[in-house]
Amino acid sequence: MINILYEDNHLLVVEKPVNILTQSDNTKDKDLLTLLKSYLKEKYQKPGNVYLGLVHRLDRVVGGVMVFAKTSKCASRLSKQVQEHAFKKKYYAVLCGNLKTNGHLENYLLKDEKTNTSYVSDKGKLAILDYEIVANKENYTLVKINLQTGRHHQIRVQFSNIGYPLYGDARYNKNYKVGEQIALFASQITFFHPITNEELTFILPLPKRFPYTLFNE
Repeated sequence: MINILYEDNHLLVVEKPVNILTQSDNTKDKDLLTLLKSYLKEKYQKPGNVYLGLVHRLDRVVGGVMVFAKTSKCASRLSKQVQEHAFKKKYYAVLCGNLKTNGHLENYLLKDEKTNTSYVSDKGKLAILDYEIVANKENYTLVKINLQTGRHHQIRVQFSNIGYPLYGDARYNKNYKVGEQIALFASQITFFHPITNEELTFILPLPKRFPYTLFNE
């Protein structure tokens, strides 16, 4: 059952569970977009196909808040906000190591299509984020991240690049252990309603699982 945070005639805001695709790919595994279309079709007894516009994405292994558009008009307007950086996203991540100071990261990231990974390269696209230290505990650091661009695996690559990889990151943390779940969570989005222009903010609490629980005590 998907946690529905907000719904009107134009928008659907939900909590994406971890380890579910945002949209279908060649694995044919279940995906959030298809699940939500089924939810709308059943709830409103709609015949035929249901429209639901994908405005932004989260990696399969990442959970958190997402917004979908119920009409193509709303999808277009929300996509424009994303392009113009009026659509704001904040994340929490748990890093391995004790990072002590707030910071600003800028790198050029290039995606390797064959391995579905990204790396720092002068030939890549500009990736920018700011982060704030929330707490340090047991050689872990909880950071709050203001993501300014949306590059492939951006947060994961940029923190790994400075020597503080994310806990549970199978791709970019060399000390990853099988069974760990990546500690990256999309905690907040802020955008303007595509019809009313009202500013909307949706916030989710940190998940109740390790290593987030270290910082909930």
